[in-house]
Amino acid sequence: MAFKLTSNYKPTGDQPTAIRQLTEGLNTGEKFQCLLGVTGSGKTFTMANVIEQVQRPTLVLTHNKTLTAQLYSEFREFFPDNAVEFFVSYYDYYQPEAYLSVSDTYIEKDLAINEEVDKLRLRATSSLLSGRRDVIIVASVSCIYGMGNPDDYKTGIIRIHKGMVVSRNTFLFNLVQILYSRTETILGRANFRVKGDTVDINLPYVDYGYRITFSEMKLKISVLWT
Repeated sequence: MAFKLTSNYKPTGDQPTAIRQLTEGLNTGEKFQCLLGVTGSGKTFTMANVIEQVQRPTLVLTHNKTLTAQLYSEFREFFPDNAVEFFVSYYDYYQPEAYLSVSDTYIEKDLAINEEVDKLRLRATSSLLSGRRDVIIVASVSCIYGMGNPDDYKTGIIRIHKGMVVSRNTFLFNLVQILYSRTETILGRANFRVKGDTVDINLPYVDYGYRITFSEMKLKISVLWT
């Protein structure tokens, strides 16, 4: 799907010139360009127009989570039909382990993970690996830290479609292989539940799951809201 900018506004003032020059620079291979403008001058809108012009997957880097959240909200409004994703550190609190030699005190590592932010990070990764080109990742500088080998993520993808022929046991084994957990009670994130030939799966990166029904080894897929 192509990037499609949705807005009631049109570029005005210096914006048309800036959009044209930035687009030309990207198309001719310029490595570094700088867009100047005071707060509230429409720089985000200008960059949204550039993204629509060049039609390339885009990474927007900011220096803190607050600005990342603001830009994420703005780009989602500008591109409601495209994959605009949010990627920041999922730690609400992180205390690295430490040793205080003066008092001979050892401090254990302590942390708290924000489940909602973790879900958004996984959704961003999923969009990148889906093969889509209309992806905008809005991230803080924490994204420079390694998340692991991209090939490991690719090998952990299970691709299914309606009418696909596969045995139920093989499908369940594949779910366990990519670290989904089986449950018989509450269907939490990255869990699956089995009842006869029906498998309910709660995806870890969206607010819904799938119900897989096996009929003569052929898959029937429906959306399962959680």
